[in-house]
This record gives sequence, C-alpha cells and structure tokens, in this order.
Amino acid sequence: MQALYRSTRARIQRISWRDLAFTAGPIVLVTCLGIAAAYWIVRPAPPRTITITAGPPGSVFRITAEKYQPLLARNGIELKILASQGSLENLKRLSDPSFKVDVGFVLAGLSEGSAPPEGLVSLGSVFHQPVAVFYRSKAAFDRLSAFAHKRIAIGREGSGSRVLAMTLLKANGITPETATLLDLGGDDAAQALLDGKVDAVFLMGDSATPPTMRKLLQSPGVRLFSFSQADAYVRRYRYLEKLQLPMGVFDFGANTPAHDAYLVGPTVDLVARPDLHPALSDLLIEAAQQVHGKATLLQRAGEFPAPLEHEFPVSDDARRYYKSGKSFLYRMLPFWVASLTDRILVLLVPIVLLLLPGLRLLPSLYSWRIRSRIYRQYGQLLALERGAVSDLAHADRRALVARLDEIESAVNRIKVPVAYADQLYVLREHISFVRNRLCNTGAAAAAEKAPAPPS
Repeated sequence: MQALYRSTRARIQRISWRDLAFTAGPIVLVTCLGIAAAYWIVRPAPPRTITITAGPPGSVFRITAEKYQPLLARNGIELKILASQGSLENLKRLSDPSFKVDVGFVLAGLSEGSAPPEGLVSLGSVFHQPVAVFYRSKAAFDRLSAFAHKRIAIGREGSGSRVLAMTLLKANGITPETATLLDLGGDDAAQALLDGKVDAVFLMGDSATPPTMRKLLQSPGVRLFSFSQADAYVRRYRYLEKLQLPMGVFDFGANTPAHDAYLVGPTVDLVARPDLHPALSDLLIEAAQQVHGKATLLQRAGEFPAPLEHEFPVSDDARRYYKSGKSFLYRMLPFWVASLTDRILVLLVPIVLLLLPGLRLLPSLYSWRIRSRIYRQYGQLLALERGAVSDLAHADRRALVARLDEIESAVNRIKVPVAYADQLYVLREHISFVRNRLCNTGAAAAAEKAPAPPS
C-alpha cells in the first residue's frame, strides 16, 4: 500500500518543472536572441575618449581642436589631439584602419581627381578655408593664367593648400613646365614675396591670417588677386565656395582693400570613421556649433557647422542631428545618464514585444503540453474499443487485452501536476470501461458458441 501511495505521489506533482522548462524555454531563448540583436544594433556605451588628428602646433586646426576640448570635457569626454602636417596626413590617418584615430579636419576637395577613401563619413563642414593669392605687378591681373612663367609659392609639400593651388593653376594651363613652383608657405612665402624672391604666393588657412593679409595689402607693389571668374570656379569645382571681402574690411581709414575682392576656397570638413558612436557624433557637432556658429569676416552667424556633402557622405547620425537636434533624453538628462537610459529603453523593446506576449501564452502552452500527454492515449483506446464490439477470435481478443494492459501501464507512468489529476483518473476509468467491454463481449461470444445442454 505504501509503495502504491509513493508511486502515485511521484506521478502526481504540484507542478511539472520539466514541462514548464520545455514550454518556457523557447520563449526565453527567443527573447534572449532579441536582446542580443538589439544590443548588437544599438551600440554599447560611448567611450570616454575621442582622438582627433588636427594640425601642427599653432595652426588653425590645432587651435580649433583645443577649443573643442573644454566643451567635450563638460560631458566627461576627453579629447586627445594628435599633431599632423595638415589635411593630407589627417586623411591618410583616417583611412588607415591600424591607426588609432576617430575624427580629423580635412579640406573639402582634397581627393579631387582620385577616388576618395571608402568608409569615411562627414559630420559636416565647420568653416571656410579661403585661398588668398598675393602678387607683385604694376597692372592688376584678373585671371590666374596671367601667372604663367612666374615664380609662384604654392605651399609646403603635403599641405592641403598646395594641392588646391596645383589644381587651380593646372586648370589655367600652368604646370611645373610653364612656371617655377616653389615649396614655400606661410610667413616664409609672404616674406619671399616682400623680398622680391617670388612673384606670387598662394596663402590659405594658417598662412592667410588677417595680420598677414593686412601686412601684405599695406605693402607697396603687392596686390590681392580677385577671382573675377569665381562663379565659374564654384560651378566647376563643387567643393569651392565664393567668398567676398568688402572694400575697407581690413582698414576703414586706409580703405584696405580698395575694392571688393572675391576669393574662392573649400570648407574644412570634420571627417570621422563610420564606427564613431552616435552620442559622440552629437557632442562633436554641438561643440562645433559653439565654436564656429558666430559671424566672422567670411561667414554669417549660424552658417556653420553645415551638412555640406563633398567627397564623403554626411553620416546618418549627423543628418539626424542637423534635422532635429539632440534626442529628448539627451536634452533633458546629463549625458551619461541619458546614454544609459537610452540603451536600457532599447533593450526593453524585445522584452515587451517577445517576452510579455510569450508569458501570456505560457499557461495555455503548458496546459496543452500536459493534456496532450493524456489525450495521446485516447486514440489507441478508441481503436481498442472498436475491436471490442467486433466478432474476434479468442486469440485476437487476448491480443487486444494485452495491448490494453500496455496502455494502462503507460498511463500509470504518466506524471501530471495535481491540477490535471482528475483527467488522469478519468482516463483510467475509460480504460476500465474498455476492459470490461472486452471481457463482456468475449464472454458473450463464448456463450453463443457453447453447445446447448441436452433437454
């Protein structure tokens, strides 16, 4: 009796943990896969350090990067500045996967005539880099082709100004074969012009500072070249912008320059690698707005930064920022709190979409699994019952009884929770019913075949 009690207790449990695990397992697995996919799509926490390749000490690029530093530090981000020779070296570093750098300043149009490196993206243009051409001549020149057979300082090897100067001169038929092109830039080039060692100089960026330009404009015999064909240059070279220096902008009293002068020049783009974290992209553009958003001699307030697209496509994160600004969380919360909250909310999406509906279905699936174990025996039991009403031989009927014994033995081994015990007992009653019917029909058949007793 005790053995039967223990056997029944073992088969009837309060809850079937095995069935619960098999039922809930797929739901939990799918949810975990959804969370993993969300974690992969939504990048992890942003790093606390950004590395920017700028320019040589004292350059515009370097000074600009140093202005970014305190603005990023307010959000706990350290900006590491790498010195470089300028745009060309910055572009090479960004294109080299083995070089550890995140963003850099690159002149628009630097890859003109060649395929730009693939994979890099732009966070927008941040300021103008005008080309100022100064020359010595009694007569004013209105075309660059007039500098043929002259001594021209075009900038140092590896500089962006040299690349652009070569492009503009070549467009006017001036090559190393038709003019003397010297590797001079900055103050050295300006002084060479003042000393009469060169006939013209191309100044851009660090070498075209207002003090240097003012000094040259006030020197006897030195003229500022005005690009009379500026509109044509801008149409042909789409990375160039037409810029105007109004009459007297440097010195009202001396009326320097004496006439409106037109310059052309590219913009400087903030180029990044495609894996730059979206939150860091927002912070860099926000810093650029504070540094470059004011009016200057060559730009209007709010003109920069701007999503101008040249060689490199503007990143999706940058487009979103220029269109709608920072997201609600980053506007309302501190940077790191917003970053954590944002990632938590995204990871909750698969839980809400997968786990919660799955948990609602869990009781039904669990019940179906338990009931199917019981209902599976009814198919065999119905087949046996049909055989019980048939005219079977004695051996066939014994085979049915043996099969019924196997079904009953299998039912006795079924483990079910307490809540489903009534169905298990109903199944056992039905087995007894079929057994009785087999026995009764067998006895009736035997009685009919027995010979009648003598009267």
